[in-house]
Amino acid sequence: MDGRVAIVTGADGGLGRSVTQALLEQGATVIGTSRKIQASHFDHPSFNAIPADVSNKVGAVGLIDQVLSRFEKLHLLVHTVGGFAGGQAVVDSDDDTFQRMMDVNLKPLLHILRAAIPPLRESGSGCVIAVGSRAAVEPGPSVGAYSASKAAMLSVMKTVAVENRDAGLRANVILPGTIDTPANRQSNPDADFSKWVRPRAIASLITWLAGDAGRDINGAAIPVYGSEI
Repeated sequence: MDGRVAIVTGADGGLGRSVTQALLEQGATVIGTSRKIQASHFDHPSFNAIPADVSNKVGAVGLIDQVLSRFEKLHLLVHTVGGFAGGQAVVDSDDDTFQRMMDVNLKPLLHILRAAIPPLRESGSGCVIAVGSRAAVEPGPSVGAYSASKAAMLSVMKTVAVENRDAGLRANVILPGTIDTPANRQSNPDADFSKWVRPRAIASLITWLAGDAGRDINGAAIPVYGSEI
């Protein structure tokens, strides 16, 4: 990935760190972003920290403007931002929970896509990879709002893949099961962590999809379920 410029949203998160490190190891110039990202998060000359809040239009547009001002191009966007809420059946759930899941999981994706797609199209070989969830295609009990928001993400990404294939822009979604991150371990201390998906495995898949080997993959929803099949 030498010479390619990549943005990773949520670069300081449990998954984002692994994705950022993997892209750096493959030779990409990586712009890591989150509300509190710092250059000190990664000791690598090709890492660049740009704090931004992509949950709104101003933050997303400002991020892309800064990237283009400094690097003049953009080849890859990896979106790892998201959140979870569960515990209620649909019949017992409230509008606020559904709206919160859309605000956390769908709106940031929409804002960053709208800002990033034009320069990605201009690159002639742009790539967008979003991290969704198994729940997008296999909803479970008590997670209706979360599942709906992730299903909406998947639909948007598939639409982007169709709308931009004329420019060589690819858009794919990874659908992991439970990811083995510190936050998930803290929330589920009694779980069997060995069955969870390793962040590094997802990061390796992302680098493969973003590279020349994955150039024929577009509009895909790729399951990564670990041992919890």
